[in-house]
Amino acid sequence: MTRWWKQPTAGDIVWCFFPQDDQLEPGPKARPGLVLKVRRVLGTDQQFAVEVAYGTSQKVDSLYSGEFLVTGSDGDAFQLSGLSYPTKFNMTKIVELPYNDQWFAVPPQPRHGQNPKLGTLHASLVLRLRAARGS
Repeated sequence: MTRWWKQPTAGDIVWCFFPQDDQLEPGPKARPGLVLKVRRVLGTDQQFAVEVAYGTSQKVDSLYSGEFLVTGSDGDAFQLSGLSYPTKFNMTKIVELPYNDQWFAVPPQPRHGQNPKLGTLHASLVLRLRAARGS
């Protein structure tokens, strides 16, 4: 039986099985994802879908158009993120996924209880997010 997680908030950084291709199947390993939008699934009170951006700790020395980086040099903002490593988020890789245990998991070191939340994007990083999105 599928377990649905409680409603997240835009700006949450979550542990996500982001799809690797266009077939929209859960990826083989969980990775950070940035929740951009949340909507209630029609006809339900407790089920949500989230628009989530891809995160990776790989190749963080090379930022491309549409990406922004969160690192330890961001101080308190990095601590609030809940990330263990410098991570870049790609605003050109965004998908809407059901917020359930097929797509999201409790992180290895849960700081927010038994749910997928790693942390939160600090307000000081919103300008980077907007620049990466081109807005």
